[in-house]
Amino acid sequence: MTLDVHLFPCRSDNYGFLIRDRATGVVATVDTPDAERILQELDGLGWGRLDLILNTHWHPDHTEGNARLKAETGCEIVGPEEVRRVAPLDRVAADGEVVQVGETRFEVTGTPGHTLGHVVYRAAADDLAFVGDTLFALGCGRLFEGTAQQMFDSLQRLKAWPAQTVLWCAHEYTASNARFTLSLDDRPETRAHAQAVFAVRERGEPTVPTRLDVELRFNPFLTATDADQFAARRAAKDGFSG
Repeated sequence: MTLDVHLFPCRSDNYGFLIRDRATGVVATVDTPDAERILQELDGLGWGRLDLILNTHWHPDHTEGNARLKAETGCEIVGPEEVRRVAPLDRVAADGEVVQVGETRFEVTGTPGHTLGHVVYRAAADDLAFVGDTLFALGCGRLFEGTAQQMFDSLQRLKAWPAQTVLWCAHEYTASNARFTLSLDDRPETRAHAQAVFAVRERGEPTVPTRLDVELRFNPFLTATDADQFAARRAAKDGFSG
């Protein structure tokens, strides 16, 4: 492990992530849901700097801190071109490119679906990825811009990663996702997993990160066999009130 990851809740259900490359001390934030909170967390950690912002997509709850953090720290902002719709961006991160956080190498994967330009960042050497709003524990992002086929294809790309990959998802939606999962899957092991999720949330603890092997077993959007089944499940989840 070459990277320190610090998770903290902010806004109503977002997670913020501060990461530090151990070899060089370079620090980045993955998305900027709350500039004030990010600055407070940086101060509390004593890391003393912010070098990079890695945006996953353009939605304001992921970008609205860009301008303030740029002004106060001089950090470089990296992300998909669509970020320019709402916030400053210095360098475009496109599918297949690499972003360095010090000596930690992040591969950029385009995952259209939630938005058309959404990207995720994977550090293969550390077996971890920041997946924004593409994938959640037991869930996936809503299709605000893309099609079901696009999101299904994006999820197939993530499914090809090593099973031990640790997934840092950007929101705490797992309890509601677990209730939806149980409406489709009544296996004993699924019920046990859901009960473990509910217990974690009752203690006020995060369910993030998750692991790809866990999601491959239980996440109904990863077990969908084709885009039509995925679309039906996504539509059902959009209307689910359990």
